[in-house]
Amino acid sequence: MITTSIFDLFKVGPGPSSSHTIGPMKATYDFLQRVKELPADQTESASQIHIHLYGSLSLTGKGHGTDRAVIAGLLGWLPENVNPTIFNNLLQNPAETYDVKIRENAVKVAANSIKFDKKKYDSPFANTLVVRLLSENGELIHEEEYYSVGGGFIHRKGEEEVDVSTIQLPHPYKTMNELKAILQQTDLSLIDIMLANETAISRLSTKEIYAKIDNILDFMHKAVKRGLRTKGVLPGRIQLRRKAPVLFEKAKNRVATTDSFIIFLNAYCLAASEENAAGSIVVTAPTSGASGVIPGVTYLLKQHYHYDRKKLREGMIAAATIGFLIKQNASISGAEMGCMGEIGSAAAMAAAMLMYCTENSIERMEAAAEIAIEHHLGMTCDPIGGYVQIPCIERNAMGAIKAYNAFLLASSGNSQDQKISLDSVIKVMRATGKDMSKRYKETSKAGLALSMTEC
Repeated sequence: MITTSIFDLFKVGPGPSSSHTIGPMKATYDFLQRVKELPADQTESASQIHIHLYGSLSLTGKGHGTDRAVIAGLLGWLPENVNPTIFNNLLQNPAETYDVKIRENAVKVAANSIKFDKKKYDSPFANTLVVRLLSENGELIHEEEYYSVGGGFIHRKGEEEVDVSTIQLPHPYKTMNELKAILQQTDLSLIDIMLANETAISRLSTKEIYAKIDNILDFMHKAVKRGLRTKGVLPGRIQLRRKAPVLFEKAKNRVATTDSFIIFLNAYCLAASEENAAGSIVVTAPTSGASGVIPGVTYLLKQHYHYDRKKLREGMIAAATIGFLIKQNASISGAEMGCMGEIGSAAAMAAAMLMYCTENSIERMEAAAEIAIEHHLGMTCDPIGGYVQIPCIERNAMGAIKAYNAFLLASSGNSQDQKISLDSVIKVMRATGKDMSKRYKETSKAGLALSMTEC
């Protein structure tokens, strides 16, 4: 049964990575809250905090801002309210220390508090971090182990999973076939069903849900606008120059030509993705690495199709429907699925959004999402230098173009003639991710990542 909230899938936070930045920040924030609840006699001798990073958190963590993220969480910052400028200034001086307040005690942390452990660690997830509170002589006071499982979602070792049986969903489903059966058995629309379930999960009214979706759209479009006007070089050793402002100007100069539409869409997607790479505030859609696809598409729908708020809200709900199915039955994590889990998921969500906004048909929406995933199967996650820049930024634009083409292909014929179902392709996606070598899943140890060894 799917019990994910729309606002767990679409989350506001700093770039460049939901699994490497937002997840670790939430993990160390959780650790801070837990040690604050320990008896005073246990924490009075605390003088050290060690953060051990494993898997791709270790291999690409510096390029993804994981070191800054774990310090930010220990300082009591959360992704949705962090100041990106202050956040990006963390650890600029490796010798600088930061005070972690635990009752009356201030435990100092610095760059050397973070251990990028390259050794194999026995863990059920690829992205693992272990946080330890120690006394001055190295005695362990408290330890927690966390897993960053993609999209900013985290699990804590030993934590009981939410008993979904306690959540009384009015319309429970786990697959697209089950969802379509509900639609056939009732007179409700997809939006009615998703809103009823969201109310049961988040305890929000329809008015409150719409207000939060509007807020998410505002954050997405602010990222696009910032990216369209910000020039220069992105942070990091690659020294990649931003392209979005140049493309945007090119699109405006060629507005009368047939290809300006595609140039505009590319510019919008690059703009949000470049903002993510710069560590600015973006929206996971469903991840930070894919935070250019849906923002770019929704900005296009707003500026060129002139869709109103109601239409955009419904499009976001349709997109979330597909995101839920992928997260439930495969994964949205690059460390588990490669880039098909991030850009592939975003493209499927965007294709479904485009279709739903154009014609309210669950069958054609399913076909659009299936086509988009089908043509991302096996896509590797091989970022150069561990930065969410090459190929990640352009891959967001390519994902949006594929989403638009999937929408066109799905609208060109009878959806009943579609030979492969969405449920089937999600199963294939999961199997492909399991079969894929770990070297091609967010480790920067193979593929395109090796093409610029100087980075």
